[in-house]
Amino acid sequence: MRSFPFTAIYAQEDFKLALILCMIEPGLGGVLALGDKGTGKTTTVRGLSHLMQHTITDFPFINLPIGATEDRVLGTIKLDILINEKRTEVQQGLLAAANHGILYIDEVNLLNDYLMDVLLDAAASGGYHLERDTVSQWFESRFCLVGTMNPEEGELRPQLLDRFGLSVTVKTPMDRIDRMEIINRRLQFDTDIPAFMEKYDTQEQQLAQQIMYAREQVKQVSYSDFILAGIADACIQYQAEGLRADILLLKAARAHAAFYGKKEVTSDDVHKVMPFILSHRSKHYSSTQNSQQKRESQSPREEKEGDSISVKMS
Repeated sequence: MRSFPFTAIYAQEDFKLALILCMIEPGLGGVLALGDKGTGKTTTVRGLSHLMQHTITDFPFINLPIGATEDRVLGTIKLDILINEKRTEVQQGLLAAANHGILYIDEVNLLNDYLMDVLLDAAASGGYHLERDTVSQWFESRFCLVGTMNPEEGELRPQLLDRFGLSVTVKTPMDRIDRMEIINRRLQFDTDIPAFMEKYDTQEQQLAQQIMYAREQVKQVSYSDFILAGIADACIQYQAEGLRADILLLKAARAHAAFYGKKEVTSDDVHKVMPFILSHRSKHYSSTQNSQQKRESQSPREEKEGDSISVKMS
């Protein structure tokens, strides 16, 4: 099955950028996409997986079903081999299969709490222990966790929500031109898949190489005390609990800088990624942004004046 090209996905720039940042900096802890059904969230994630295969052979994409059992997720002993050959062999689970790739969960808010805890622990530690009868085996499991959900169908527990490094809201485009372009591209893909894939092949390869170069360089990107102070001020201003937000904001800003070939993090990098980090960690941030958007909708001319995010960089 051929995936819709990642670079051909239109009007989902925030979601695409958040996914790219997690490819550059695996320590970000994945992406949670909230929003409407039918907005191409699954298509976008599959497209990213296909994109990464330009530079990483056999880049895994594992779609974890909501009804998956613990054995399916973690692994189990192969009973037929145990019975017939009198030896123990372990069938690896979906978590192990996702190693060095993407683990995708649609409607993640409907996944049972125990499995959600296991997934997040594995994402944080890079693996997990499988304990089955006489078997105790460690499986490496380093993956980008991507979850999608519609908040109207139920919320995630706050402590689970916080474990997703980045969060974006994916909305149905309300601009006529955007909708026309999305429909047109989808019909072109369905009509002639090879021709459509060839049309975007150069862009796909260039983006894949850009991501891999940034992935190699991200650890060398520097940052100043000025940037650290601004990040701390922002997290204090919006009353983000704990220090996870501060750390992730710096990591995301550094990944953003690396993606654009910078040697040092700037305040522009921090401003760009701040919504991804704070939107699901700070009620004050969300209410501030909602109020600002309301003012901008009432006074369209003000939209171009100043930054869309207020943060003290001093």
